[in-house]
Amino acid sequence: MAGTAVTALLSAGLVVTAAPASATPSADALIAEVYGGGGNAGATLTSDYVELANRAATAVSVAGWSVQYLPAAPKPTSVWQATPLTGSIAPGTKYLVGEAKGTGGTTALPTPDATGNINMSATAGTVALVSGTDPLTCLTAADCAADPRVHDLVGFGGAVVVEGTSAAAPSNTTAVTRTAGDTDDNGKDFATGAPAPTNGKGETTPGGPTPPTGVPARIHDIQGTTRLSPLVGKQVSDVPGIVTGVRSFGNSQGFFFQDPNPDSDPRTSEGIFVYTGSAKIAVQPGDSVKVSGKVSEFYPDESGASSLYQSNTELGSATVTVVSSGNPLPAAEVLGPDTVPTAFAPTGGNIESLPLQPDKYALDFFESREGMRVEVDDARVVGPTDKYNELYVTTKPTQNPSVRGGTVYLGYDDNNSGRLEVQSLIPFSQVPFPKANVGDKLAGATAGPLDYTQFGGYVIQATQLGGYVSGGIQPETTAKQTVDELAVATYNVENLAPTDPQAKFDRLAGNLVHNLAAPDIVSLEEIQDNSGAKDDGVVAADQTLQKFADAVVAAGGPQYRWTEIDPTNDADGGQPGGNIRIAFFYNPKRVSFVDRPGGDATTATTIVNKHGQAELSVSPGRVDPTNPAWNASRKPLAAEFRFQGREVIVIGNHLVSKLGDQPDVGRNQPPTRSSEVQRGQQTAALRAFVDQILAVNAKANIVIPGDFNDMQFSPTVATLTAGGKLRDLVNELPANQRYSYVYQGNSEVLDHLLVSTAPRGVQYDVVHVNAEFADQASDHDPQVVRFRPSTGNELLDQLLDLAHCFAPPAK
Repeated sequence: MAGTAVTALLSAGLVVTAAPASATPSADALIAEVYGGGGNAGATLTSDYVELANRAATAVSVAGWSVQYLPAAPKPTSVWQATPLTGSIAPGTKYLVGEAKGTGGTTALPTPDATGNINMSATAGTVALVSGTDPLTCLTAADCAADPRVHDLVGFGGAVVVEGTSAAAPSNTTAVTRTAGDTDDNGKDFATGAPAPTNGKGETTPGGPTPPTGVPARIHDIQGTTRLSPLVGKQVSDVPGIVTGVRSFGNSQGFFFQDPNPDSDPRTSEGIFVYTGSAKIAVQPGDSVKVSGKVSEFYPDESGASSLYQSNTELGSATVTVVSSGNPLPAAEVLGPDTVPTAFAPTGGNIESLPLQPDKYALDFFESREGMRVEVDDARVVGPTDKYNELYVTTKPTQNPSVRGGTVYLGYDDNNSGRLEVQSLIPFSQVPFPKANVGDKLAGATAGPLDYTQFGGYVIQATQLGGYVSGGIQPETTAKQTVDELAVATYNVENLAPTDPQAKFDRLAGNLVHNLAAPDIVSLEEIQDNSGAKDDGVVAADQTLQKFADAVVAAGGPQYRWTEIDPTNDADGGQPGGNIRIAFFYNPKRVSFVDRPGGDATTATTIVNKHGQAELSVSPGRVDPTNPAWNASRKPLAAEFRFQGREVIVIGNHLVSKLGDQPDVGRNQPPTRSSEVQRGQQTAALRAFVDQILAVNAKANIVIPGDFNDMQFSPTVATLTAGGKLRDLVNELPANQRYSYVYQGNSEVLDHLLVSTAPRGVQYDVVHVNAEFADQASDHDPQVVRFRPSTGNELLDQLLDLAHCFAPPAK
């Protein structure tokens, strides 16, 4: 039996954000279209008009309101012209305000809901919807934004009074038409197009009929058998389904609904999202609805044809009728260990138009369930909860498990197809989102509609969350080096600046002292200048390093000294103004730093042959800093140390980031990793420098720590390890331990420690203190290598190795 119909007009299908210095975005009545070319040469319509719309779920009274007009470039004597309004705007309808009539044109407006005689410019001006009839007095954008009577406003054609930026200029034959919600930026919200006046009765011609509502369709007709809807851009009507989840926060509100009567084609999804912008809609899970609206493909970065991502098929500008309530939800599809295919994605460039093969590829499987309810039982967490209350689980618990409960990324052709992000549609006041670490579990069912997001790929928008069960992982500690072992570590400290809370310094210091057992030398990446991210020309970082060194002492560690080179301002990438750089901490009670002055941001250190020993011309010094390979990126820092009379050269690195790479879950498969080109150039320059050292002394002790922003199986690292002159130590760990970073549920390698073949007794450890945890001091885990440097004399090295058996731990 049909229930009471509830109808609501929903906004167009685009995510919108509020612009600064303007009125509050309208949640109900707003200006939908403005046309000032009526009756002009070449015009079809005989009159100017302003069209209003209502994006709320209930009628909005405009009795006592007005539509007002101001010239594009007002003078101090300019006045607003006003047309009073009457009646109300019903949800799901327009409201037409007819204005001045010209001598040209052949077609009258449909019967206006209000009539005035304002003669508007065809190309430039400002129109305001005002809660009152007295003419406005503001003549600037700021003054009008501050006037509480201004309910909505659009300036076009370069008008002075605008919200945000001006909408484009229309003409005698075009209007400015709202294409999105209300972001308070006219340039983004409006575009020019053919005038299409519609009155409150839905009439588009004088006395004409209500326009058609669109073609009848079911959700699987809209979703189709590829990633793109066969009905994109078209109006559909009376699409039936059951509401399965409501997103009621932010500017991307709306609801998912699903057809309980699916077709027999496994490629066609039975679920879809209805976008309502910032407008709330009175539907609840279990409501049986019929939806009429416009089909769109929404790209999460809003860049359309140029997007790197896949799209969400959505309905916008929709009219929703609630037929009945309290219906059971369509059953969620349980994703077991063998449900999702292992192969990740088809290949061939842009895969959007390829027929889906959900039985063969994971991305096709998920796309064929877009908007539908899915469920993962007893889900193991493989990516910790982040600051946005998101985490990752796996549907395939035996797929490349890490030693501590994650999912290890071991190759571009093995992308861990079982990973799914989890967000929550449940108000946190009812069910707090779990603060989960890798290896924890969501016991029972985690279920909800399947969505796609820019930063996470496919995601369960949970309407049911499994109960949190701790997996019990704890931060690791490494062994203490012995008195004759040198310990060298690398740690990306994530934009460390004096402005950071003391607690961050204390945690990082505790990591060095207790978890890393006070290494002798530490390569620190992402040390910011003394003013942090403030872009004020400051490049020195002595305050940052002193605060960190003091925290180490307070944690019971050694009095580290440091060495570094200040970069050229804003030349090394990273957070604008931060001037991140590599710096070395060293313990002067254990190692001696060989200080050879002369190094600066642009002076290269070179290799000097000193009696068969390879020495640095300047120490510390940058490696080939003027090479274009290092443009907008950190330059490697080389420094010379002595440990028990033996020379050790340490070259710290932080290679260019992966920004600009196509995403693994994007529409281009396989993704293009364009940033690899520059990293390849960087490691080629680095390898050339290492070869120069080894050409002088094949037994040189070389350590190359740092954040390489690339995997152990990448071409970037292969450039360094080719020929066997350098060892990438992470490759010598068991496969289930090869990670220092967790990204989108993949436990992966970005940080590396490489050594030459000379060091003996090499012991290497990735010390997991951050990446697997919801509470992090940095997003990277540190690493440490312990070894006995070679003396260059094989017999002496053998004797020292024998003595090592009796060596006590270092103090």
